[in-house]
Amino acid sequence: MLRRTNYGEADRILQLITPTGRRAVMARGVRKEKSKLAGGVELFAVSDVVLGKGKGDLNILTSARLVVFYRNILSSYERMEFGYEVLKQVARASEMVDEPEWYEVLDEVLAALDDLTVDIRLIRTWFYIRHSSLLGHELGLRLDIDGQKIEEGDVYVYDVAERGLRRAETGDIGSDNIKLLRVTSVKSLHIVRQIGGIGDVIATCERVARAHAALD
Repeated sequence: MLRRTNYGEADRILQLITPTGRRAVMARGVRKEKSKLAGGVELFAVSDVVLGKGKGDLNILTSARLVVFYRNILSSYERMEFGYEVLKQVARASEMVDEPEWYEVLDEVLAALDDLTVDIRLIRTWFYIRHSSLLGHELGLRLDIDGQKIEEGDVYVYDVAERGLRRAETGDIGSDNIKLLRVTSVKSLHIVRQIGGIGDVIATCERVARAHAALD
């Protein structure tokens, strides 16, 4: 679930992200104490839902069963805060580009946030890279902004205005940073989260990925 808005005395309008795209649904009576729907719709969760036909684009939630609840996210303020940020950004982005891949992105990020052994900087880096790519702004990691091949051994800076890497003698983006960014751009988070030895490069990678996503 991406967002929930109270409606009337006991209803809610829910914005769901599903394997087939975004859906707006009415959950009637969900705010009542004995509602059978209430326990099946949570923010940091995957649920099995059944939707009925409503008016216009608004479906009716007829049943909901919690499949996975990523409860460990709630034990870390930093992870919970980023979890809410991801929900907000996916909700906003899916309004512009309604792609089924948003469901996979959200599920992978929540699963990684739930695993407290996964470096949150790596999760953020992966999300920012994937977010940009799905919106059609893939980070160029083969050619720099001058159209020259990115070479191992050279160093670069991220050019905010050109939204790409620029070769610079005093740059702080080296071969190891670029290798990690390349992996995050093509591999699932389930695979990326298993990479070790990233302590010296992940901070710069996260900074580059966030700057490219332009979410500030």
